[in-house]
Amino acid sequence: MKEERLDFVSSLFSGKEQHQNLNRVHEFFPKSTLSASLNPMAFLAGEPLSLPTEFISEEKIVNVDEYLRRTNTVALLILHDGKIKYENYWLTGGRDVHWFSFSMAKSYISALIGIAINQNYIKNIGEEITEYVSQLKGSAYDGVSIKDVLQMSSGASWNEDYSDPNSDINRSSAILADGGSLDEFTATLKKDLEPGSFNRYNSTDTQALGMLLREATGVSVSEYMQKMLWDPIGAEKEGYWILDSENMEIAYAGFMATAHDYAKLGELYRQNGHFNNKQIIPSDWIKSSTKPDAPHLMPGDNPLSDYPMGYGYQWWVPDHSGDFSAIGVYNQFIYVSPKNKHVIVKLSANRSYGSSGEEKGMSELEGISFIKTVIDKSVKNDKK
Repeated sequence: MKEERLDFVSSLFSGKEQHQNLNRVHEFFPKSTLSASLNPMAFLAGEPLSLPTEFISEEKIVNVDEYLRRTNTVALLILHDGKIKYENYWLTGGRDVHWFSFSMAKSYISALIGIAINQNYIKNIGEEITEYVSQLKGSAYDGVSIKDVLQMSSGASWNEDYSDPNSDINRSSAILADGGSLDEFTATLKKDLEPGSFNRYNSTDTQALGMLLREATGVSVSEYMQKMLWDPIGAEKEGYWILDSENMEIAYAGFMATAHDYAKLGELYRQNGHFNNKQIIPSDWIKSSTKPDAPHLMPGDNPLSDYPMGYGYQWWVPDHSGDFSAIGVYNQFIYVSPKNKHVIVKLSANRSYGSSGEEKGMSELEGISFIKTVIDKSVKNDKK
């Protein structure tokens, strides 16, 4: 099993095919299992939608079929007002297939932080994270507010370049393959920038939030999520959290679920935290999570950010439309458009992802353009 883990981690961002791996990560990594909900909720069928034939990205016309093939799409699920308008699977995808979240997991951690605050496990996000996680004292996170960590603005020194084998993110992945503690790794980071001054995408910020959840609630991330989120949203299938060798969840990237159950998180946020006939997350947390509130977090050409999309509490904000998205490497999306009442889940295994440091090799912005074109067509069809 360790050999398979090593093979998988070493193959990431190398250009190798991954669609035969990302549906079975839970088979060769240690994991915790979240049980399907006692009251599962299934989406109903809506008016069928055909996909557009093309869309525009970076001023170029892109053929939709070619885009879906090129990004090794395995699942595409389109909901309008909570009903299925389009659903299709390719390669190793399927209605009941679990798929590795990568960084979409970050948005689940954010949801759980909001719930923990509502339950008074955490007083407020203005508190220093080290008030709860003593292990991080003396690290980059010492004295940093929970809010700055949520907004990827901790100031920790970090390199998330997937194409660089010596980057921090790849050193973190190596720990998972060889065995080791993500808690210990997180505690080694050093301060580089003033917290709250620059939006630097740092996966270990999310790992620190996972540690916060565990210390504040007194239970594992998996146990807390099972009770407070997975069961209430009516998950139809099991979920899996991938663990390090110390049984800590890989909070920044290690969740696995089906496309339908991923869509439930999107629907929960589209409806301001109310879903399946209950208020699961406070509505004010949803609004704060998905709206950038400082200059360094704003979308667009921003000298105070390392990426052209805006950022909230572990949610990407592509523009000023009110849309937001959970995004994972290899082109995973849970995209939410509250104004247009749409949720779109795209699961992929884009083999070219991260093989260069350029965004065009990652195609996140291209994915956003595709999704927006799909929504535009859906809205126009509804007006006919």
